[in-house]
Amino acid sequence: MTDGAVIQPARVLVAADKFKGSLTAVQVAERVTAGLQRVVPGLAVETLPVADGGDGTVAAAVAAGFERREVRVTGPLGEPLTAAYALRDGTAVVEMAEASGLQHLPAGVFAPLTSTTYGSGELLRAALDAGARTIVFGVGGSATTDGGAGMLAALGARFLDADGKPVGPGGGGLRDLASADLSGLDARFKDVELVLASDVDNPLTGPKGAPAVYGPQKGATPEDVATLDAALAHYASVLETAVGPKAAEYALSPGAGAAGGIGYGALVGLDAGFRAGIEVMLDVLGFAPALSRATLVITGEGSLDEQTLHGKAPAGVAAAARAQNIEVVAVCGRLLLPPEALGRAGIRRAYALTELEPDPERCMAEAGPLLERAAENIARDFLR
Repeated sequence: MTDGAVIQPARVLVAADKFKGSLTAVQVAERVTAGLQRVVPGLAVETLPVADGGDGTVAAAVAAGFERREVRVTGPLGEPLTAAYALRDGTAVVEMAEASGLQHLPAGVFAPLTSTTYGSGELLRAALDAGARTIVFGVGGSATTDGGAGMLAALGARFLDADGKPVGPGGGGLRDLASADLSGLDARFKDVELVLASDVDNPLTGPKGAPAVYGPQKGATPEDVATLDAALAHYASVLETAVGPKAAEYALSPGAGAAGGIGYGALVGLDAGFRAGIEVMLDVLGFAPALSRATLVITGEGSLDEQTLHGKAPAGVAAAARAQNIEVVAVCGRLLLPPEALGRAGIRRAYALTELEPDPERCMAEAGPLLERAAENIARDFLR
């Protein structure tokens, strides 16, 4: 030692999202840890599975020490199902996909006009019943395009047709909407901080709105998209009559189009505040203290692509690490970003499983062992 400096031993923080269709975020962390420690025995590795508000958000919270709570709710097609939320110290993490997500639809079955967010409202009510004072409402991966009308109905709102009867479920039912009454909404929301956590900033309707951008992923034909867009515009107009100009303003707000417009329902009906999903989740999961202990961060997700750069988990992790001058590398199933784009995002290098196994089907099937091999390469490149 020439200047009295102490060399800090390597400590790795693995903060990656799921590899959709092959590995959960928890499994990603386990596989990366195994690969690293095979090359550097005894290496200190801290794992913090992350999510950006979409599916996997509750699992990430549970992995960070939240308690998993289960409740029976209404699924997107009206069927009963068991959904989970996470709770710790008065803070609940509620994932709308748990109740109203695409994963609850039978294979090949879509219901773009009739799928409902009613169960998401029931899930929020369960969090209130459990005493939550802050609710992080992660929205993404939805099967629905109903503007959150189903969610609000589950919480006490009334949406009626010209005959005074409740409109049908889903965005399609909103075509018949004649009046809306939000006065019966659960009063407890006035005393609760509701944070709308999303990785998308789309408005409710229009070319960049929920039906046009995300409807096709949920089985909507071009005709369905037009129907849903008109129905949601009509819904916002009726709500403007019911609650005033803020209904029209919120329809244009970032996040209103999230998860088939459930973001709009949360903004206009539940006084939610919108924040980028990964920023909220990093706060909730305790990322900052974990980052302060790290000398290298490994992040990642199934596909590192243009979408990654717009609010996805790896971009959020890398931005936070770069602000602390901590080096970041990434793991992924496939890599669709050039090195310059990775560098601008704060990622030094990315390790793709397709570099080890070019066949996509085999790569998905063998993602776990391949990820361990990728982690071994990271250890050789950055930890020896």
